Amino acid sequence: MASSEKPAQLLIKRYASRRLYNTETSDYVTLEDIATFIRDGREVKIVDLKSGDDLTRQYLLQIIAEHEGRGENVLPVDVLTDLVRSYTSQAQSVVPQFLAASFEMLRDGQSKMMENMAAMSGPMASMPGFEQLQLQQRAFLKAMMGGWAGGGSSGPAREDEDTTGDKGPEDMDEIRRQLAALQDRISKL
Repeated sequence: MASSEKPAQLLIKRYASRRLYNTETSDYVTLEDIATFIRDGREVKIVDLKSGDDLTRQYLLQIIAEHEGRGENVLPVDVLTDLVRSYTSQAQSVVPQFLAASFEMLRDGQSKMMENMAAMSGPMASMPGFEQLQLQQRAFLKAMMGGWAGGGSSGPAREDEDTTGDKGPEDMDEIRRQLAALQDRISKL
């Protein structure tokens, strides 16, 4: 999506009652609604109505904590431990840039992988099991990158295509294994 087509930043105001108000649609929203906006590629800014303080970081961390608390573990314990350590060490100044660069590499890699999958479709499409392999790769990438700016919907997988609905436990175990391997590679960078 070109920068001129990028949707305007969504402004959410937090009232004294701690309720969150979507200024675009003039209704109240939940943390899960905000997470959905972000997954859909929207930039969100959350401000305190009275003070004008930017609360975006606080609410994004709360969204992550709620997902992690429900067992949707994306961040391994060793990464969380290292993050905690970074707040009390000299590495604090380097960590944000490193994390930003790492996620940018993931987004770029995801785009290239989706392009490669599309290119492979022609000659390899007749290979037995190729379609299932593509579905697993798309499900993995969607789970890993879904909703990130530049990720998720930028490849051949359509928005309305359900690539995860009929996955069995074995498929999910394989996706988790692939994700763990990817996280291991990132931690070694």
